[in-house]
Amino acid sequence: MRRIAISVAATAMSVTLVGCGVLNATGSSDDASPAKSDDITVGLLLPEKANTRYEQFDYPIFKTKVESLTNKKGKVEYANAEADAGKQADQMQQMIDDKVDAIVLDAVDSHGIADSVQKAKDAGIPVIAYDRLAEGPIDAYISFDNELVGEVQGRSLLEALGGDASITDKIVMMNGSSTDPNAKQFKAGALSELKGKVTIAKSYDTKDWKPENAQANMAEAIEAIGAGDIEAVYSANDGMAGGIVKALKAAGVTELPPITGQDAELAAVQRILAGEQYMSVYKSYPDEAENAAEIAVAKVQGKNIQFDALTRERVDSPTVKDIPAQLVPVVALTKDNIEDTVVADGIYDISDICTAEFAAACEAVKLK
Repeated sequence: MRRIAISVAATAMSVTLVGCGVLNATGSSDDASPAKSDDITVGLLLPEKANTRYEQFDYPIFKTKVESLTNKKGKVEYANAEADAGKQADQMQQMIDDKVDAIVLDAVDSHGIADSVQKAKDAGIPVIAYDRLAEGPIDAYISFDNELVGEVQGRSLLEALGGDASITDKIVMMNGSSTDPNAKQFKAGALSELKGKVTIAKSYDTKDWKPENAQANMAEAIEAIGAGDIEAVYSANDGMAGGIVKALKAAGVTELPPITGQDAELAAVQRILAGEQYMSVYKSYPDEAENAAEIAVAKVQGKNIQFDALTRERVDSPTVKDIPAQLVPVVALTKDNIEDTVVADGIYDISDICTAEFAAACEAVKLK
């Protein structure tokens, strides 16, 4: 069992490994949900649309899996908050009023949503935190190993700089939203690799993860540092990487520095092929979304052995200890492994990636 402590106030995530048996499958009768049939409703609350993954992958994959697990009798009530914490609280209240059987929540504001989580608990509705760890009485959590994501990004940036990386190299850090606990973990992981090896000349927490905010921040960094003195850019995700590229090009930069990313968005995969972005972190959305659906359905139907098997790790939020959790592995995506990752998983067809504009770049890496 892997035990993880997550603190909103901390800049790092502490990890300790604790040995455990193969599976504690007994469950607790106190925690068990009443058994229900396949005729269930699972609420799915996603945080925003600026990152294309939520509408394109997470929701449809989750919905299909719930249907398959319930002989097509179960349904998903879906809402997207579009980066508005107040709107998400209203959406969650509506699901509570609708008496859904479980809520899978990807919080816009992990702290601000805590009261809504408590209201769901009071109404007897289990809440599964998805992708971001919300505060309040969460029943389970599924995400990726977020500090590892940052470590992979940081290591990749150093790799891109080659053996010549030194403390005199100036790096810009474009971190995610300050209201997202994942962003703090990505940053902590990246800093664990970069600190003492390069100079963080500018660092930004990007409001709402919006590419246009990252673009504005990057323009400010270029003005302060000088375009020619920026050796690399740590970008916490692909959407912001796109804004960073726009800012650099607007400043007249023709040979772009190495830029990281995350989420393997189609535009980012194409930028990687074209040499405008060094890498992205590929996270298997099918695995995360399908496993989240399994956790939610198992919880609703009182299948404690299955629930325990799916949530063998433990995390601590600022408000709750020992939350059952599952952390899904991640992969560094570069131009060399596109076919083995996003293509092999069916995220994109080669024809989606290798449009006429990128045909030569695809040919260069034998992607066809």
